[in-house]
Amino acid sequence: MAYIKYKELTKYFNFSRVIEKSKLPKYVKDYVFDKEKILVAYKTKTDHGIFTTDKIVLFDNYSLFGIKKQIYAIPYNSISTCSVIFHLRSAELSLFMDSGYPVRIKFINMEGIDKLRLRLIYSVILKYINKQTVTDEELNVLIEDKISFENGDKK
Repeated sequence: MAYIKYKELTKYFNFSRVIEKSKLPKYVKDYVFDKEKILVAYKTKTDHGIFTTDKIVLFDNYSLFGIKKQIYAIPYNSISTCSVIFHLRSAELSLFMDSGYPVRIKFINMEGIDKLRLRLIYSVILKYINKQTVTDEELNVLIEDKISFENGDKK
Protein backbone atom coordinates (compact mmCIF):
# COMPACT_ATOMS: atom_id res chain seq x y z
CA MET A 1 0.00 0.00 0.00
CA ALA A 2 1.40 3.40 -0.97
CA TYR A 3 0.75 6.67 0.78
CA ILE A 4 1.15 10.04 -0.84
CA LYS A 5 1.64 13.09 1.32
CA TYR A 6 0.20 16.26 -0.15
CA LYS A 7 1.65 19.68 0.42
CA GLU A 8 -0.94 22.22 1.47
CA LEU A 9 -2.03 24.57 -1.26
CA THR A 10 -2.58 27.80 0.64
CA LYS A 11 -0.65 27.79 3.87
CA TYR A 12 0.38 31.43 3.48
CA PHE A 13 -3.05 33.05 3.21
CA ASN A 14 -4.03 35.02 6.30
CA PHE A 15 -7.00 37.08 5.20
CA SER A 16 -7.22 40.06 7.49
CA ARG A 17 -10.24 41.94 6.21
CA VAL A 18 -13.31 41.89 4.02
CA ILE A 19 -13.08 44.14 0.99
CA GLU A 20 -16.00 45.79 -0.77
CA LYS A 21 -16.74 44.09 -4.06
CA SER A 22 -16.63 47.43 -5.88
CA LYS A 23 -13.02 47.94 -4.73
CA LEU A 24 -11.73 44.65 -6.13
CA PRO A 25 -9.06 44.94 -8.84
CA LYS A 26 -10.18 44.17 -12.39
CA TYR A 27 -7.96 41.09 -12.59
CA VAL A 28 -9.95 39.58 -9.69
CA LYS A 29 -13.33 40.35 -11.27
CA ASP A 30 -12.16 38.73 -14.53
CA TYR A 31 -12.47 35.31 -12.83
CA VAL A 32 -16.15 35.76 -12.04
CA PHE A 33 -18.18 34.34 -14.90
CA ASP A 34 -21.62 35.24 -16.25
CA LYS A 35 -24.48 34.31 -13.89
CA GLU A 36 -21.93 33.94 -11.07
CA LYS A 37 -21.97 36.37 -8.15
CA ILE A 38 -19.38 37.25 -5.55
CA LEU A 39 -20.56 36.32 -2.07
CA VAL A 40 -17.65 37.87 -0.19
CA ALA A 41 -14.12 39.08 -0.94
CA TYR A 42 -11.14 39.03 1.41
CA LYS A 43 -7.73 40.67 1.33
CA THR A 44 -4.29 40.38 2.85
CA LYS A 45 -1.59 42.99 2.28
CA THR A 46 -0.93 41.67 -1.23
CA ASP A 47 -3.38 38.81 -1.89
CA HIS A 48 -7.10 38.48 -2.59
CA GLY A 49 -9.62 35.71 -2.16
CA ILE A 50 -13.21 35.58 -3.33
CA PHE A 51 -16.06 33.22 -2.59
CA THR A 52 -18.58 33.16 -5.43
CA THR A 53 -21.81 31.27 -5.96
CA ASP A 54 -19.79 28.51 -7.73
CA LYS A 55 -16.21 28.54 -6.49
CA ILE A 56 -13.41 29.97 -4.38
CA VAL A 57 -10.69 31.89 -6.22
CA LEU A 58 -7.42 32.66 -4.42
CA PHE A 59 -4.88 35.12 -5.79
CA ASP A 60 -1.38 34.62 -4.43
CA ASN A 61 0.99 37.50 -5.26
CA TYR A 62 4.57 36.41 -4.71
CA SER A 63 5.98 39.89 -4.45
CA LEU A 64 4.84 43.34 -3.41
CA PHE A 65 5.31 44.52 -6.99
CA GLY A 66 2.89 41.97 -8.49
CA ILE A 67 5.63 40.41 -10.59
CA LYS A 68 4.45 36.88 -9.94
CA LYS A 69 0.87 35.74 -9.32
CA GLN A 70 -0.54 32.31 -8.74
CA ILE A 71 -4.28 31.84 -9.06
CA TYR A 72 -6.23 28.94 -7.58
CA ALA A 73 -9.82 28.26 -8.65
CA ILE A 74 -11.59 25.75 -6.41
CA PRO A 75 -15.06 24.74 -7.60
CA TYR A 76 -17.36 23.80 -4.73
CA ASN A 77 -18.23 20.54 -6.50
CA SER A 78 -14.56 19.42 -6.19
CA ILE A 79 -14.60 19.70 -2.38
CA SER A 80 -15.31 16.43 -0.58
CA THR A 81 -15.29 17.69 3.01
CA CYS A 82 -14.61 20.83 4.97
CA SER A 83 -14.30 22.12 8.50
CA VAL A 84 -14.09 25.46 10.22
CA ILE A 85 -12.25 26.18 13.45
CA PHE A 86 -12.94 29.39 15.35
CA HIS A 87 -10.39 30.88 17.72
CA LEU A 88 -10.75 34.01 19.83
CA ARG A 89 -9.78 36.48 17.05
CA SER A 90 -9.17 34.17 14.10
CA ALA A 91 -10.54 31.18 12.22
CA GLU A 92 -9.41 28.47 9.79
CA LEU A 93 -11.38 27.00 6.93
CA SER A 94 -10.02 23.59 5.96
CA LEU A 95 -11.10 22.06 2.67
CA PHE A 96 -10.26 18.63 1.29
CA MET A 97 -10.55 18.15 -2.44
CA ASP A 98 -11.92 14.99 -4.07
CA SER A 99 -8.30 14.24 -4.96
CA GLY A 100 -7.37 14.32 -1.26
CA TYR A 101 -5.48 17.58 -1.65
CA PRO A 102 -5.88 19.81 1.45
CA VAL A 103 -6.50 23.55 1.34
CA ARG A 104 -6.34 25.71 4.47
CA ILE A 105 -7.50 29.31 4.47
CA LYS A 106 -6.87 31.39 7.58
CA PHE A 107 -8.72 34.49 8.68
CA ILE A 108 -7.18 36.85 11.25
CA ASN A 109 -8.27 39.96 13.18
CA MET A 110 -11.88 38.74 13.24
CA GLU A 111 -14.74 40.41 15.08
CA GLY A 112 -18.08 38.76 15.86
CA ILE A 113 -19.68 39.83 12.58
CA ASP A 114 -16.71 38.41 10.64
CA LYS A 115 -17.16 35.05 12.34
CA LEU A 116 -20.87 35.09 11.51
CA ARG A 117 -20.04 35.86 7.86
CA LEU A 118 -17.61 32.92 7.77
CA ARG A 119 -20.23 30.65 9.36
CA LEU A 120 -22.67 31.62 6.61
CA ILE A 121 -20.07 30.93 3.91
CA TYR A 122 -19.28 27.59 5.53
CA SER A 123 -22.98 26.71 5.56
CA VAL A 124 -23.27 27.52 1.84
CA ILE A 125 -20.21 25.39 1.02
CA LEU A 126 -21.61 22.48 3.05
CA LYS A 127 -24.87 22.66 1.15
CA TYR A 128 -23.02 22.58 -2.18
CA ILE A 129 -20.91 19.62 -1.01
CA ASN A 130 -24.01 17.71 0.15
CA LYS A 131 -25.93 18.62 -3.02
CA GLN A 132 -28.60 20.50 -1.09
CA THR A 133 -30.37 23.57 -2.40
CA VAL A 134 -28.91 26.92 -1.43
CA THR A 135 -31.74 29.44 -1.32
CA ASP A 136 -31.58 32.85 -2.95
CA GLU A 137 -32.23 34.33 0.49
CA GLU A 138 -29.09 32.66 1.91
CA LEU A 139 -27.01 33.90 -1.02
CA ASN A 140 -28.44 37.43 -0.96
CA VAL A 141 -27.50 37.91 2.70
CA LEU A 142 -23.87 37.42 1.64
CA ILE A 143 -24.06 39.12 -1.77
CA GLU A 144 -25.69 42.24 -0.34
CA ASP A 145 -23.63 42.07 2.89
CA LYS A 146 -26.75 42.21 5.08
CA ILE A 147 -25.27 40.14 7.87
CA SER A 148 -26.63 40.83 11.35
CA PHE A 149 -27.06 39.18 14.73
CA GLU A 150 -30.83 38.71 14.49
CA ASN A 151 -30.82 35.84 16.96
CA GLY A 152 -28.59 37.59 19.49
CA ASP A 153 -25.63 35.24 18.85
CA LYS A 154 -22.44 37.31 19.06
CA LYS A 155 -19.82 34.55 19.33
